[in-house]
Amino acid sequence: MLRAGFKDPVHDSQGVFRAVLDALARPGTIQMLSARLDPPAPLTPELAAIALALTDRDTLVWLDSALSGAPEVVAYLRFHTGAPLTDDPARAAFALVSEPLRCPRLTAFGQGTPAYPDTSTTVIIACERIEAGEGLRLSGPGIRGPADLALAPMPPGWPDALRANRESFPLGVDCLLTAPGRVAGLPRSTAVEP
Repeated sequence: MLRAGFKDPVHDSQGVFRAVLDALARPGTIQMLSARLDPPAPLTPELAAIALALTDRDTLVWLDSALSGAPEVVAYLRFHTGAPLTDDPARAAFALVSEPLRCPRLTAFGQGTPAYPDTSTTVIIACERIEAGEGLRLSGPGIRGPADLALAPMPPGWPDALRANRESFPLGVDCLLTAPGRVAGLPRSTAVEP
């Protein structure tokens, strides 16, 4: 039996879109994300909400092995979004990662091109916890003074990977970090201090 999507698709999508937009405009801040979804595991309500709000039949989506290996998840996303799936993370417009410790290197995802940097991948990672605090020290556009963001679990080698991602600007990926009821953004313009 296919699980339900948004109860109010228009308003629910708008709320998720606004939270994501605010998260990317103010990196390091935590936005509340009222998902109110019960997708099949291991797809989290936050990953599902962002996928339902931002993807459609014209959007290539890559799923990590835990998600792509769950037929119920694949059927849920195909039915509610119509988004085609790809096995190649470099081709994806969006990548959903349910296991942060097994996240591919950021360079495996689409980096955009000098003429079209906006064709890069947005990587969406489901964390167990996101909060203000010691972890990543962030600075750059949209951040008033340095901001500290703690997340767990953190993908392996991430501080260095995020610094390398910033050095490639305007190329590189944008990241959205989710946790229960929360989302935070790390656009490619954000600097991660050592």
